[in-house]
Amino acid sequence: MPDLTDAAKRLLLGRPVRSDRMGHTLLPKRIALPVFASDALSSVAYAPDEILLTLSLAGLAATTISPWVGLVVVVVLVTVIASYRQNVHAYPSGGGDYEVATVNLGPRAGLTVASALLVDYALTVAVSVSAASQYAAAAIPALRGEEVTVALSLIVVLTLLNLRGVKEAGTAFAVPVYLYMVVIGITALTGLVRWATGSLPLAESAALDVAPVPGYETGLAGAAGLFLVLRAFASGSTALTGVEAISNGVPAFRKPKSRNAATTLALLGTISSFLVLSILFLARETKVHYVEDPGEQLLRDGVPVGDGYVQDPVITQLSQAVFSGFPVAAVLVAVVTGLILVLAANTAFNGFPVLGSILAKDGFLPRQLHTRGDRLALSNGIVTLAVGAGVLVFAFHADVTLLIPLYTVGVFVSFTLSQLGMLRHWNRHLRTEPDPVARARMRRSRLVNGIGFSMTAVVLVVVLLTKFALGAWIAILAMLVIFTLMNGIRRHYDRVRRELDLDSGSPDARALPSRVHAIVLVSRVHRPTLRALAYARASRPQVLEAVTVAVDPEDVAPLRAAWDALDLPVPLKVLDSPFREITRPVLMYVRSVRRESPRDLVVVYIPEYVVGHWWEHLLHNQSALRLKGRLLFTPGVVVASVPWQLSSSAGQTGLEDAVRQTRTRGV
Repeated sequence: MPDLTDAAKRLLLGRPVRSDRMGHTLLPKRIALPVFASDALSSVAYAPDEILLTLSLAGLAATTISPWVGLVVVVVLVTVIASYRQNVHAYPSGGGDYEVATVNLGPRAGLTVASALLVDYALTVAVSVSAASQYAAAAIPALRGEEVTVALSLIVVLTLLNLRGVKEAGTAFAVPVYLYMVVIGITALTGLVRWATGSLPLAESAALDVAPVPGYETGLAGAAGLFLVLRAFASGSTALTGVEAISNGVPAFRKPKSRNAATTLALLGTISSFLVLSILFLARETKVHYVEDPGEQLLRDGVPVGDGYVQDPVITQLSQAVFSGFPVAAVLVAVVTGLILVLAANTAFNGFPVLGSILAKDGFLPRQLHTRGDRLALSNGIVTLAVGAGVLVFAFHADVTLLIPLYTVGVFVSFTLSQLGMLRHWNRHLRTEPDPVARARMRRSRLVNGIGFSMTAVVLVVVLLTKFALGAWIAILAMLVIFTLMNGIRRHYDRVRRELDLDSGSPDARALPSRVHAIVLVSRVHRPTLRALAYARASRPQVLEAVTVAVDPEDVAPLRAAWDALDLPVPLKVLDSPFREITRPVLMYVRSVRRESPRDLVVVYIPEYVVGHWWEHLLHNQSALRLKGRLLFTPGVVVASVPWQLSSSAGQTGLEDAVRQTRTRGV
């Protein structure tokens, strides 16, 4: 069984990678861009949809301002990109927003950022695979109604790819991400050329009218209209998600790490800005209609089109118009867009484990998250993210409309606190920096971060105001839960460290026991019992005795006779058990020994069978397991398991095959 399990693991994940190969897993910029920027780039596929969908609540006229809403989003995006270029130079260790906030604003601010990012990473995966499952259902009608299954399957595939290692996952994702950028870029450029030459056709949905929903009959006039514009801006701000992943992933870049990360940020900002603005502008010029309830809001000759109408995403409608007469190109756009939505989740699979590793190192998460797997990937963090995203997909039925309101809250919390932390960072260094050139550079950086803080703070307020009732409160509640949980984990680790510290606790913590009292548990006189006795005698305790429990009085006499017949030099003590228990009499006896000699160390030797099949575990060692579980909580007691390998366990370690394979490879 171990051989089969190891073979399956190696097939899925590949051969183990030596620790000294860590440098070979670092990423050049051409691979780092698709690895860390796929989330932000993929938002081009749904950020315009969210802007148009929100504005359409006020009717057709309201959608004409969508490019201006997109322009404001791009201004914020460029500002955040410029701000984060300062971050990666100042804090290249990979802590990102968490490190910036912790160092400059204190541990509570750092934990707030970490909580927000952990939630947002899980939402990134959930939103991306849910959107991809909806594209798949649109392309393959047989998958309609199976979106949850498709999304969960995609999470499993992404998990396996990332468990193979960061570089392997990045190489696998590079081609489709670059294909997406090329295809969407060609779509935008072709559309702009056709618009400039007057040959740009209208979208298919342009023939329909858009009816405003109740409460927005007056369009964008008044307070309701202003609120709707702010809500559209908040929804479009999903285009900024994923920017922070680059600052968290600086250690994964090749040297010079900070410069390469800053360059990748600049490329991301340039590409995303162009694509978002182009798509929104062309969507307005082709009169693309995208609404929340197409069956009721879209009208043909004044009559709702009904539930049978299938509404395609904005990019799909736009590509059909731009490439009218060439349907193959429109199909290619739909395919690569669906693919990029799957790969967008890879940004979170790279950011979440790194952040989790840093938090684990600082004692705020279980230490297992700091451990790298045999492929040098942070395996436990990858699996944790997959489980969290899977729960979200299942809970929200892989519905992007339900998940989007939860989105962006966390990332703007981290944006805002990070930029405030950077302001503190520059102010602190300016107080001690004497070099005029360095001071001038610091002032410029402080100005950039100051503008970034102002903008992200305003956006955070807008997001909270417009999205709180729509579901953002769930994300905030999740952040509070994670914040409380991490504080609890840190308190636990601190308490354990104080308890185990040599300079604390009882004054006799370093004192050796006065004597060793060894107890060998006996059920029958057989070879495992004799081995346990031999091991116990070899340790040369001051007191050695064998103990059995008289569950059935009829078995005691044969046991004594066998013991005496072998003339064993160890006394056998029989414990009465009127209620036919095993664990309680042993515990009571061990505790009585401790009471009589509190400074004695009691070592209990338990013979155990080593079996080779899972079903054999059900037939053996149950009493031993119960005893060990109770004895472990008894102070001054050590439990020693003495294994006896049954024939079924032969060759089950897998070490023989491993040694043989190593010799074959000549390592």
